Amino acid sequence: MASPRTFRSAGLVLLPILSLLVTIPIPCYGNLEAVIEHSPQNDTSGRRNLWASAQGYGWLSGGATWYGSPYGAGSDGGACGYQGAVSQRPFSSMIAAGGPSLFKNGKGCGACYQIKCTGNRACSGRPVTVTITDSCPGGACLAESAHFDMSGTAFGAMANRGMADRLRSAGILNIQYKRVPCRYNGMRVAFKVDAGSNPYYLAVLIEYVGGDGDLAAVHIMHGGCTSWAPMQQSWGAVWRFNSNNGQPLRAPFAFRLTSGSGKVLVARNAIPAGWRAGSTYRSAVNYA
Repeated sequence: MASPRTFRSAGLVLLPILSLLVTIPIPCYGNLEAVIEHSPQNDTSGRRNLWASAQGYGWLSGGATWYGSPYGAGSDGGACGYQGAVSQRPFSSMIAAGGPSLFKNGKGCGACYQIKCTGNRACSGRPVTVTITDSCPGGACLAESAHFDMSGTAFGAMANRGMADRLRSAGILNIQYKRVPCRYNGMRVAFKVDAGSNPYYLAVLIEYVGGDGDLAAVHIMHGGCTSWAPMQQSWGAVWRFNSNNGQPLRAPFAFRLTSGSGKVLVARNAIPAGWRAGSTYRSAVNYA
């Protein structure tokens, strides 16, 4: 039979262990250190290359067409999933469907470009800014290394005053373009919960991302958790996460966004407890 002294010694050993179990939060859905280690946020070379064309010496050659109605927003949302928002502020119909090199299987959604034309008498030579909101996978969009199938509104905006219809009648234009930061004048990143979401599955459309505009990766943190878990790109600008332990997902949800050039933005409490499928939740942050 163990002596009282033995039990006291065992108790002294167990107390620190029990204390650690109580004070250390149990991580959910993954390991935070692993996520940070593989993040591209410290890769500044990609960032420099991305914005080289925005410094005034990086105009590149490409092609442009237009689709939809002459004064419209192309299609109703397109392959990025923005739906009717493309005709409203801040997009205001100034959008384009990108060829494969611009759409990038959806990873190019949200990127902003300046485009100008000079090869037609109707061209003003003044650049217009468009956002990639759709895909142009074939036809004329494969003719150049970079092709923009612009909304009728955006295409006509490249024309001299009173010559928009004449420019639209030109068909395919040779244009110059460059990547520029997206600026949304104080608007914050928004998360629209997909209608098919449920307690075990969450899909969100991420809108109005400033700066780079596009997203290379998205991570989620669940309520009561201390670590980030990677989301999967579903399609376009929609990212999804499935419960991997048979338990319902726990709100509120925080999101860790990594832009195309590796810049990281954290939106905490972006989607609250009691969230509803189909609802849009605006965060309190955006890229500067």
